[in-house]
Amino acid sequence: MNERSSQIPPRVFVLLMKQDDPRKCTAAKLAKFRLATPLFRMRQVPRMAIVLNPFAPRVLLPGDALLAEKSGIVAVDCSWERIEKAFAIRIPGEARRLPPLLASNPVNYAKIHKLSSAEALAGALYIMGFKDNAARLLTLFKWGEGFFSLNSELLESYCQALTESDLLQVEAEFF
Repeated sequence: MNERSSQIPPRVFVLLMKQDDPRKCTAAKLAKFRLATPLFRMRQVPRMAIVLNPFAPRVLLPGDALLAEKSGIVAVDCSWERIEKAFAIRIPGEARRLPPLLASNPVNYAKIHKLSSAEALAGALYIMGFKDNAARLLTLFKWGEGFFSLNSELLESYCQALTESDLLQVEAEFF
């Protein structure tokens, strides 16, 4: 899939649950530097935005870029210890889970699925073809470039998937 640099990048939102150490919160840092719009209540989530949800039945595909361009993409920033409770409540929007990716943040380095909010957003943007925007998000973090190094083959393979079965086949090859 080609990079979507000619398209308008999706608006990036972070729903801040304020459950983590604010000094280590990647979502708050994205908001501070105006790379994401902070949301403080679920009712603020745009109705048709893609909401990254690790428990969603549908996986994020490159074709979801059109929906993201129209309504945006949202990361729910919560503690990994409270994640099940956070997502037990219905969050407005179109829920999508990311395919497996490795974390590069110092807390969960090389752990599968243990991404920070910034990594999750960058991975989603990359998969949908907004590679420049994905890279821009992670420039705020000294470990940001490591995310793309750890996941380069995976991300490029995910970008080529046209259907969910294509993407699941890529998952099976790597994991």
